[in-house]
Amino acid sequence: MSLLEIKHLSVTFNNRENIKFQAVNDVNLKLEQGEILGIVGESGSGKSVTALSILGLLPYPKAEHTAESSIVFENQELIGLNEREFQKIRGNKIAFIFQEPMSSLNPLHKIGKQIAESLKLHQNLSNKEIKQRTMELLKAVKIPNPTKKINAYPFELSGGQRQRVMIAMAIANNPQILIADEPTTALDVTIQEQIIDLLLELKQKLGMAIIFISHNLRLVHKIADNIAVMYQGNIVEYGSADKIFNHPQHDYTKKLISSNLLLNLQNKNQNNVLLKAENIAVSFPLKKNLWGRVVEELKAVNNVSFELNKGETLGIVGESGSGKTTLAMSVVNLIKHKGKIYIKNNNVFEEVNHFSKDLQVVFQDPYNSLNPRMNIAQIIGEGLTVHYPKLSREEYLAQIKQIVREVELDESILNKYPHEFSGGQRQRIALARALILNPQIIILDEPTSALDVTVQAQVIRLLKELQLKHNLSYIFISHDMNAVRAMSHQLMVMKDGKVIERGPSDEIFNNPQHTYTKQLIRASIL
Repeated sequence: MSLLEIKHLSVTFNNRENIKFQAVNDVNLKLEQGEILGIVGESGSGKSVTALSILGLLPYPKAEHTAESSIVFENQELIGLNEREFQKIRGNKIAFIFQEPMSSLNPLHKIGKQIAESLKLHQNLSNKEIKQRTMELLKAVKIPNPTKKINAYPFELSGGQRQRVMIAMAIANNPQILIADEPTTALDVTIQEQIIDLLLELKQKLGMAIIFISHNLRLVHKIADNIAVMYQGNIVEYGSADKIFNHPQHDYTKKLISSNLLLNLQNKNQNNVLLKAENIAVSFPLKKNLWGRVVEELKAVNNVSFELNKGETLGIVGESGSGKTTLAMSVVNLIKHKGKIYIKNNNVFEEVNHFSKDLQVVFQDPYNSLNPRMNIAQIIGEGLTVHYPKLSREEYLAQIKQIVREVELDESILNKYPHEFSGGQRQRIALARALILNPQIIILDEPTSALDVTVQAQVIRLLKELQLKHNLSYIFISHDMNAVRAMSHQLMVMKDGKVIERGPSDEIFNNPQHTYTKQLIRASIL
């Protein structure tokens, strides 16, 4: 008998207007002991909803199952269990790793305490045993310097380290099933590989079965024994990983596998410098003495300089902790830094109000960057309210509707809220919010990392069309080398806060000079 069996699972959501939406339709899946099942599909296909149903984590009663829906684990029906019954299973027999560790970890508690919480809940251990087990878990997931990191807060760790902490919490009680929902989405390619290798190693050591949900086909192919392909709430194809990749049957599966982001780029040889950064340096204190003086610091960005031409995209790549996002946040003055930033030869931070409209940011996770209490019209129009307070209501709405159409969304979305949209739609909303002020430069910080490959391609096409239409300049930060290659005219490779290679994107991809750059490019190849 299978370890987990899903039969005729259907999930319907009721929205504010009491209109039903079918998210999952008659899904049937089995998970065997020690198996890794990959679930792939575009944003909104139902893969995460299916996984959340297993542990009763949907927003009931707004979410409903049909009478035929069944999820059986160890001869126990999971649908319909109450909270007390689910608590015996969650984090104990079935564990869940969520997509964004920074959102899942409590920013106010040290990671050692957060790992210990699961142990206290499910095991009768003394405080000494809990601390010992916590250290064992940190070592098991290969956290560097665990004796120091056990007392660190989440913000003090890199993205890869935070994800390792999430894995440590998930395996704390030796679960039989580990559900990993997009566990590598926000990580660069080298760290992705490390996380995949870690999961494979833990699976072998602990004998766990794993449900691995991802839009990254390369990773799914590497880790999964069997793959279920989901589209519009249905499983359209199921089979072994080799069969799915080598002999896909469904048109949608073929489309997923053949999705190619390498769109032709128009060469930009303009010598028209719009933005110039000089000797940008950012340091974070690691240790202070009794008098509060910093005695040990981390140089996150180490005297980096670069230029960005009008209508050009500068791609910045590097592993987690390389300094690429810190550098970008310095450009918009969201992080204290040394050095100078010029736009059209004017120092940005001497005239902040003048240039704030010209420089906008689209963040990595649109769900966290969009205010859940504001509707879409309020979110997109917030910048207009700040910078153009004398606009009439009619002018205000007209501009919002125009920008919504530009990002290929319907005007009917304006009275809805962020949670009602898929990841790709939310990212278009975030882009509309940035475009509403007619900026000259947009910083795109991992704008496609949370999206599946087909939606990535759509967003990249849209970004390029908007760039040509408005002569926009982009700083494009990503760990996805295919996306970077599709978008970037110039490329800058960062490691340990320094730029180790830079130049025209095609030249670097076709003839990388630095060993680290070669490693990044090699790791991105399917």
